[in-house]
Amino acid sequence: MAHIKLSKQGVTPFEKLLGHLPEISVQWQQLEMAFFQSNTFDADFLEQIRRVLAFNHVCQYCMAKAGPADENPDSLRLAEALRLANKFALDHLSIDQEEIARLKEYFSDQELVELLAFCSFISAAQKLGASLGLQAANHYSGELTQ
Repeated sequence: MAHIKLSKQGVTPFEKLLGHLPEISVQWQQLEMAFFQSNTFDADFLEQIRRVLAFNHVCQYCMAKAGPADENPDSLRLAEALRLANKFALDHLSIDQEEIARLKEYFSDQELVELLAFCSFISAAQKLGASLGLQAANHYSGELTQ
């Protein structure tokens, strides 16, 4: 169970946490949709990044959604993005000018900004969920149907 009672607003446990702040919840969901509907990276690419971040942030709800990221990414770009996500989660200040120069071998400036913005957004969500003790969705079966 979460450390606070889930609201009646939303469908998923995370949405029900944010449901305590309906105006913010709507904007939050719109930003999430903007990332996953972007033409820059496909949803599967972003999902792999989300998974890496989930395990670094130890968000039980987030980890349970789909398990860990693929251990053997099918492209160098994805491998570099996962390495960046891991580095971002562990020590974002270690992403220095040299690191960005290295990443520019694989990504444009626009792509780098989008990757880091996505990591920032997802990290915020996962840290919120972890801080409030959000558990895997199956812990809330009775609460989700109310």
